[in-house]
Formats: sequence, C-alpha cells, structure tokens
Amino acid sequence: MKIAVYPGSFDPISNGHLDIVERTSKVFDKVYVLVSLNPNKTYIFTPDERVALLKEATKHLDNVIVEASNQLVLDYAKERNCSVIIRGMRNIYDYQSEITLFQFNHTIDNTIDTYILFPSTDNLFLSSSAIKELVMFNKPIDAFVPNGMAEKITKIIKERQK
Repeated sequence: MKIAVYPGSFDPISNGHLDIVERTSKVFDKVYVLVSLNPNKTYIFTPDERVALLKEATKHLDNVIVEASNQLVLDYAKERNCSVIIRGMRNIYDYQSEITLFQFNHTIDNTIDTYILFPSTDNLFLSSSAIKELVMFNKPIDAFVPNGMAEKITKIIKERQK
C-alpha cells in the first residue's frame, strides 16, 4: 500500500492546498493530511478548527485522513507507514526552504522520501497569508478557498484580528 502524508499549517485551507490533496489522493492508496506545528508561525485558527475545515473540504475523498500532531513530521510519517512526504512549491522562495527541509529530513531518515507538487496555474500565487490579508481589507475570498467555507473562514479571521 502506498501511503503519503501532506503536512502543513493550513491556516486557513486554500484551494491550493485542496488541489494538492486531490492530486495526491489519485496517486496514493492513503493520504494523511497533517495539521502540523511550525514553531516559527503564529496561527489564527486552532488546530481543531483547521482539522474541521480540512475534513469538510476533503469529505469527498475516501482515501484521505485528516489529523493534527505536534510530532516531528518524520516521526508521524513513520508511525503511519508513510513512505512519502508531500510538499507544495510555488516559487523560488519555497524552493529554498523545501530543499533545506528535504536534506534535513533525508539525513534523519532516508527511508521516507519527499515529493514536490507544483500548484495548478489558478493557485500559483495563492497563500494562506494572502487570504488573511484579503479578509482584513474586507475583500471576498470565495474564489480562493474551498466551496462553502469563505463565510466561516472570514468570520474567524475577523474575530481574531481585532
């Protein structure tokens, strides 16, 4: 069985994230979407909120499991028999951090590989930070987040940005 994990902060989920999950689910038998901890980030959404949004967005994908963990992604992957970590890369800035992360992970455990997916053209510029910024300036985000989630995401961001 081919099993992958797609870790991220998903603060909040975007259509770019969903695009990668959907594409990954076509290649792997099982995909764990992991709400993971990045000690260098400050979050607006709680881990439970991020998990709930991801579960709602991926409910049409039978082979996707959404979880949260504070573990090192490699440890999480090993516990769930994942052979691959999925990462998204939009630009040269992502490349710099992703190649470093890959080398670090590969040095710790070379039995778990990293696959990079590029976003579709529609999502190339999209980031969770951009979504939060649009909400702060009272702009609609419907085109950038999974269907039916814009109102919920907007409400949480506005409440917490006060």
